Amino acid sequence: MNLQDTLSHHVKQALKTTYQANLETVEFQATRKEFAGDITVVVFPMLRVVKGNPVQIGETIGQYLIENVEVVKAFNVVKGFLNIEIEDAYYISFFNEIKADNKFGYKTPDSTSAVMVEYSSPNTNKPLHLGHVRNVLLGYSVSEIIKASGKKVYKTQIINDRGIHICKSMLAWKRFGNNETPESTGLKGDKLVGNYYVKFDQEYKKEIETLKAEGKTEEEAKKKAPILIEAQQMLQQWEAGEPEVVALWEKMNQWVYKGFNATYENIGVNFDKLYYESQTYLLGKEFIAEGLKTGVFFKKEDGSVWCDLTSDGLDEKIVLRSDGTAVYMTQDIGTAIQRVKDFPDIDGMVYTVGNEQDYHFQVLFLILKKLGFDWAKNLFHLSYGMVDLPSGKMKSREGTVVDADDLITDMAETAQTISEELGKLDSYNEEEKNTLYKTIGLGALKYYILKVDPKKRILFDPKESIDFQGNTGPFIQYTYARIQSILRKAKANGTVSLNAIESSFKLHEKEKTLIKQLQVFPEVIQNAAENHSPALVANYTYELVKDFNSFYQNVSILGADNQTDKNFRIQLSQAVSNTIKNAFILLGITVPERM
Repeated sequence: MNLQDTLSHHVKQALKTTYQANLETVEFQATRKEFAGDITVVVFPMLRVVKGNPVQIGETIGQYLIENVEVVKAFNVVKGFLNIEIEDAYYISFFNEIKADNKFGYKTPDSTSAVMVEYSSPNTNKPLHLGHVRNVLLGYSVSEIIKASGKKVYKTQIINDRGIHICKSMLAWKRFGNNETPESTGLKGDKLVGNYYVKFDQEYKKEIETLKAEGKTEEEAKKKAPILIEAQQMLQQWEAGEPEVVALWEKMNQWVYKGFNATYENIGVNFDKLYYESQTYLLGKEFIAEGLKTGVFFKKEDGSVWCDLTSDGLDEKIVLRSDGTAVYMTQDIGTAIQRVKDFPDIDGMVYTVGNEQDYHFQVLFLILKKLGFDWAKNLFHLSYGMVDLPSGKMKSREGTVVDADDLITDMAETAQTISEELGKLDSYNEEEKNTLYKTIGLGALKYYILKVDPKKRILFDPKESIDFQGNTGPFIQYTYARIQSILRKAKANGTVSLNAIESSFKLHEKEKTLIKQLQVFPEVIQNAAENHSPALVANYTYELVKDFNSFYQNVSILGADNQTDKNFRIQLSQAVSNTIKNAFILLGITVPERM
């Protein structure tokens, strides 16, 4: 039983014994720094079941805890808040248990059930950009956090490799490409294909202006532009399996896949299973037919099939067009069901998709529930806000997006510039410097994005993210490297000991603060998993690092007055560094051993 559970039990007993009152839950909070105490019981909610003065009630409970709970040392009551002081021995006992656990806070995954997390899911007509970066970092981090919380996880994406956007890039390459390839141009395949997506838009706009000059309205010109009509015909030819079009589609998609894989490796993320829209876009039709029989769907006079969700506060939603062709919803219904067939242990799915698709997923989850799939109650849309730059909004077809690869390179270069200005890496050779620049740059990018609640929009400022002070990745990386330096010196001096700390050992206030912060790490992981929020892990790590730096500035570690203090402080520093590293692993961030 943990401390809160123990205290909760005895607080309830105190009320029952003294006031003959039954309290369902006890509300705790951290003790405010200006008051003595380690944990605070909030008395005010108890007034629903106990009539009286909250200060007097707090005093009564506090006295009961002193008499019945061995680890409670003292208490004080401030208005309706009971501040409880805990014996050092309790914290020392906890620390002795966890100090040698390199994976403290992580639970071993339960193999009986699993969660599938979908992220990235790009179109194969352009390279990954800054918006994809937030998606990928969120999805990967949430996967790792859920895994650490004790569940098996499958990472997946559905690659949008068909449709009119793909045909636009294909047609532009066919018209203007002169058979150039990634090899002949030296460009990554996804960038080459993306250039032709931009080229299509440029030519399309020219044709629109020509048609408008001939007297067409803008709406007419947009529909009748020859290049668009040809792209639409190409899509029809692809769906009909026309060999030449399919061969071009396969060739250009392979270029893109190779480019995507290089970017994913560069960012440091991976997947367990890939799905392709070209293979899944017809999925779901059989379930629509089944749902028609059971009344989940209905057919309109034109033959189209719909789901009436008005009684659930939503609209009617089309699931099959009048010509029998599938819409995105049909595909997503089928894909979800197929995933459970492929991985029978899945009992939940997380879809990492921008908040412009909130309504789509609300409808999808509701339809799957109506179709009778029990696992549909465990579906979650990890909805996130867009990423803006100081220069403004990005547009793919106009070529104004921030390319993911370029962003990573720019982050490393910014890290280099700032590091050189600060003179932090003077003792490194060039190879070590370049590796560290990338580690710092990527760490800055990932932390800056992940420390923000996923629902919030982000204004991304690369230079601000690489500050070595404040709530940034480099600040936390630097603190980790500082601890490693302390540990190396301790080892060189032969002062490292893993002996258990005696329960009679007296803790410095800063030492106790650090142990209390370590204690909450498992709870942070569980909360982050339940809320699908890496921001909870990121900001916890920042608080831990701030506490360590305060400890470092106020308490001598290697220069301690005696060997017992020195050993304990070295052990405490090691435990903190392990926790920083474990937390950053969950965010997909590397910590450097030296900086």
